[in-house]
Amino acid sequence: MTTPAVAPRDPRAFLAAFARRQAPRVAELPCGFVVANDALPHSRADNQLLVERPLPDPAALPALADRVLAGLPHRLVTVLDEGAGEAARGPLTAAGYAHTAELLMVHRGPVPAPRPGGPRAGTVELEALRAPLTRRWRGFLPDGDEEAVRQLVERRAVRPRGAETVHFVGSRAEGGEVAAWADLYLEPAAGLAQIEDLLTAEEHLGRGHGHAVVAEALRLAEAAGCATRFLIAEAEDWPRLWYGRLGFTTVGRVHTFERV
Repeated sequence: MTTPAVAPRDPRAFLAAFARRQAPRVAELPCGFVVANDALPHSRADNQLLVERPLPDPAALPALADRVLAGLPHRLVTVLDEGAGEAARGPLTAAGYAHTAELLMVHRGPVPAPRPGGPRAGTVELEALRAPLTRRWRGFLPDGDEEAVRQLVERRAVRPRGAETVHFVGSRAEGGEVAAWADLYLEPAAGLAQIEDLLTAEEHLGRGHGHAVVAEALRLAEAAGCATRFLIAEAEDWPRLWYGRLGFTTVGRVHTFERV
């Protein structure tokens, strides 16, 4: 991946740059941009409207989303600007969107050490993730068709386009299968790293694999010179508390709005 001329040094700017770089198609708008991947229509994150700047008329956002996302079975709007997200909440929820506030959490303090006697994590290839990731998505989407599950697994193959360096970090169970995993996006030129899509296979929950993955991801980010290490967690879900115990602090919010 070619490093951009000016690497984004702010987490919000990095989120926007990552979305742009990995998308096959990008359409710029006054308030932000739309990303589209025709090969992954079931992946909402790869086909969405992202709002970067304050909206002159928040009431116009539902109609804009319908226009720029026409032809898709879903609507996903991510508002990176916190104030714009609050302003958009009324019009979008009135239009039938479900709202989720997501915390932008930055890691402070030392990198946590692996637990004594616990599992260890390292970088893994996408091929090692396919089987456990497929099972996890089938659990999340028991009524989803096989093509939808396939796309949600294979969308990880486009992630390396989004950042200077992309690692898949995994912790293996005793039998060798990957038990927990996450993406790690590195921009060493900007000193910035994101941990994304942390998941643990259901049969391996509660055994320290998630801790091992986060600790290794933070270690790799530190070794790459990325002093700003962040992730996104839902404001109303329990993982935010666990991340807090690992040294992550909330520094802001982004807002997502979804309608199916």
